[in-house]
Amino acid sequence: MRLVIAEDNVLLREGLQLLLTTVGHEVVAVAGSGPEVVPTLLEHRPDAAILDVRLPPGFRDEGLRAAIQARKLLPGLPILVLSQYVEETYAAELLADGAGGIGYLLKDRVARVEEFQEALERVAAGGTALDPEVVSQLLTRRDPLDSLTPREREVLSLMAQGLDNATIAATLVITERSVSKHIGNIFGKLGLPPDQAGDRRVRAVLTFLEAGD
Repeated sequence: MRLVIAEDNVLLREGLQLLLTTVGHEVVAVAGSGPEVVPTLLEHRPDAAILDVRLPPGFRDEGLRAAIQARKLLPGLPILVLSQYVEETYAAELLADGAGGIGYLLKDRVARVEEFQEALERVAAGGTALDPEVVSQLLTRRDPLDSLTPREREVLSLMAQGLDNATIAATLVITERSVSKHIGNIFGKLGLPPDQAGDRRVRAVLTFLEAGD
């Protein structure tokens, strides 16, 4: 997989490069500030990008803004965003186009090499990967999720982390058929009909995120 990394912390950036190249990926370019990100992505057109939310010069949301702009210029570009803290709004903004191929992880998650690799691969394949800590915080929020049963909320939280039906079934020790039924109920209760444009799983996760606003 050809990757671009945008991270201003030199140690983390070099650590990411070493980790990714060791497992067979190619880091084609790195960026250390917000203004560098979009030109670098347009030049190299990678298979996926790994971006820090906060980059120089302002250390506010430069990485996020660059990610949103890049997705407009390179539709469907898979982006995995790294953040020091849980900031649900950022994740919601990234998912707003409903296209998938978006991940949001806390930087601590990088140290869990297998989890990080799995998240990157899910995002590159067009799925979503939300940090369990983000999901955990959002589970304490309510409307518009009040109509969901406790089991449906469990299923939706695992969907938000990017897990497929088989993995959700194994995690909850239920059948895949039961998972499919719960997901169908979730789509119905959240008003996501089959003919709605975009990926309904992504839109369900977006609704889940927006419940935290």
